[in-house]
Amino acid sequence: MSRPLNFIFISPYFPHTYWHFCDRLHQNGVNVLGIGDAPYDSLEQPLKNALTEYYRVNSLENYDEVYRAVAFFAFRYGKPDWLESNNEYWLEQDARLRTAFHITTGVQEDEIEEWKKKSSMKPHYAAAGIPTARCHHVTDREDALSFIENCGGYPVIAKPDVGVGAANTWKLENDADLDEFFAVKPDVPYLLEEFVTGDIYSYDAIADSNGDPLFESNGVFPPSIADVVNQDLDLSYYVEARVPDALRAMGRRAIKAFGVRSRFVHMEFFRLTKARKGLGEVGDFVGLEVNMRPAGGYTPDMMNFAHSTDVYKIWADMITADRRLLPESGDDHWCVYVGRKTWHPYVHSHEDIMAKYGADIAMCEEMPQIMWATMGKQMYMAHARSEAAVHEFISYITERSE
Repeated sequence: MSRPLNFIFISPYFPHTYWHFCDRLHQNGVNVLGIGDAPYDSLEQPLKNALTEYYRVNSLENYDEVYRAVAFFAFRYGKPDWLESNNEYWLEQDARLRTAFHITTGVQEDEIEEWKKKSSMKPHYAAAGIPTARCHHVTDREDALSFIENCGGYPVIAKPDVGVGAANTWKLENDADLDEFFAVKPDVPYLLEEFVTGDIYSYDAIADSNGDPLFESNGVFPPSIADVVNQDLDLSYYVEARVPDALRAMGRRAIKAFGVRSRFVHMEFFRLTKARKGLGEVGDFVGLEVNMRPAGGYTPDMMNFAHSTDVYKIWADMITADRRLLPESGDDHWCVYVGRKTWHPYVHSHEDIMAKYGADIAMCEEMPQIMWATMGKQMYMAHARSEAAVHEFISYITERSE
């Protein structure tokens, strides 16, 4: 009789809805072995119920501690079959641990750079026939000015070659901005990239071991994360069950080009609102970057509401059966997220919002402080039956009194 799969889940409590991943694995008969630096008593009961065992380390940043935790589980339960965090922050450490323990079900240490460095993503997009903005590694001011001239002038974007979201990203509109950037730039590799005018769309998918999608979804992000952070805006975005045909085709090609197998992925694209020579016309899609993990925050839950499905189960079935066992629901709805930065004055109070939209609210809670700058402090997630209803919801919640 074969033993159960051993799945080591790193930081299974963040975001807190990740207990669903563990729960669906547990339901499929998997040994779910958690490693984290949170006290066991602080874990939510559904997560405790799903874990076969939990190993607490003093810090997940300490590789040696986490290595010893994996070694303990390997001694106690046998060779680990899978190791994942589903979290951008830990992708490199995940890959290092897989390599150390010969866990072949995920990307290895010598491959992870292709998934983390924005400059390394460009050749994969090119191989898939997907246009991307031109970029250049930052060296000095003269070199930067030469690249800016070749791009047709300002504005350009300056961003870390490795980074999450819009952290430490600048929009440079003139020489003064460029000088300021060089004066305060962190001592890490940076890229300059031609500026693209467009809305951000995501292609989200769960791929099987052949890189074929078992589930596909579409996210729309009208304000860029860079603007949300840099201009202290309220974040709003939505998930739509129907994926535009052009986006679906590009997403599938990108999965193949990046060699994605047995993963939940979040791939970002621009949809041009202004034509750009060499990239496309208004309405065309342009590759932005790939994130080899589920979309951030509570977006997986939004996918569930929009598709009337359970992406956590689809993912767990991919792990254990390498196929989709949950049938398509046939429902095509929207789910919208608004995160308010409560230090701003708003026209409508929390009580107003609940009175008007309470029947449609799917989730409402305060976000962890680490996410306030991007996701907002107080979040509202709601069902919507039309795109017009999505925008009405966003406008009502974010309307400010100043």
